[in-house]
Formats: sequence, C-alpha cells, structure tokens
Amino acid sequence: MPTITKSQTKWKATNTGAAKGNTQLEKFFVDALKDIYWAEKALTKSLPKMQRAATTDELKSAIEDHLVQTLEHVLRVEEAFELLGKKAQAKKCEAMEGLIKEGESILEETEKGTMTRDVAIIAAAQKIEHYEIATYGTLVALANVIGHTEVAELLAETLEEEKETDHHLSYIAEGSINWSAEQEDENEDEE
Repeated sequence: MPTITKSQTKWKATNTGAAKGNTQLEKFFVDALKDIYWAEKALTKSLPKMQRAATTDELKSAIEDHLVQTLEHVLRVEEAFELLGKKAQAKKCEAMEGLIKEGESILEETEKGTMTRDVAIIAAAQKIEHYEIATYGTLVALANVIGHTEVAELLAETLEEEKETDHHLSYIAEGSINWSAEQEDENEDEE
C-alpha cells in the first residue's frame, strides 16, 4: 500500500470533512469507478482471446491467472459501490476500449505460433496494466481524500495485484520470449 507522509496525514485530518462535502470530487470519483468497472468487465471478455492466441504455455498460464484476478477485481469494484451506498454501474471506458482494440489488431498483424506474437501480446497487456495502475492509483488517492478509507483499502488491493501482474509480464518477456523472438528473425534471415 502507498505510504502517506506526515503532511498528507495532517492535510487529510484537517480537510477530510470539507472534501467529503465536495460533491464535484465525489461525482468524479464515482464516474471513475464506473469507468474502471466497465474496463474490468471488458477485460473478462478480452483476456480469453489473448490466452488462446498466445504461443507459450507460460504466457497462457499468466493470462489465465490474470483472468481469475480480473474476475475478483470486478467483484471488488462492486463491493466498493456497495460501500458507497451506490448501485454498481458501468460507464463505457473509451481508453480501455482502445487498448483492447489495439490488442486485437496485434493478433491480426502477428503470425500465429510465433514468439513475436507473444512479445506483442505482452506489450498490449502491459499497456492495459499501466492504464489500470494509473486508474487504481488515482481512485485510492481520491477515496482517501474524500474520506472513504475502506473503499481506498479495497481498491489498493487491486492496485497491488495490477502492479504484480505487470512485473510478472516483464519477467516472462525478459526471461526468454523477447530473446526467442529475436532468434526467429535471425533464423528467417538464414533461410
């Protein structure tokens, strides 16, 4: 969980009451929550496609693990809505829609069964992870500012899992996939 400095704690203690009354900030927070709710639900449909398209068992397994996590993330966002006393609603996330479309296009542009395809899948997946990390980081910070600490703690769990997934994808890519993709290119040049 992110560390909070003394000045942030002091600001929070003196300003939480005022911030709680800020309906514009609260509305922005709820809209952002609706946005990530749509994004997580969309990922539950997109990740299986990426998994089927992956070449290596290691990447297929990592995507499957993330799908299970993503289903948990959907439930956490629903719990966050419940803690706020609001109905869970999704609002189309244009950013995630674009990232998913980009991921689908790389599948069309890369050859089936190649390490290059796995490199491209990892790149697309990490773009998605970075978007989620940025979004959950913002949601956690805002939830704390407006006094919804229980919601902040809940969303911070997801934030940490998104960071771990990003790290794992880097590990897989750097472990062998990037190098193997480079070797594919060298092998083609020799033929």
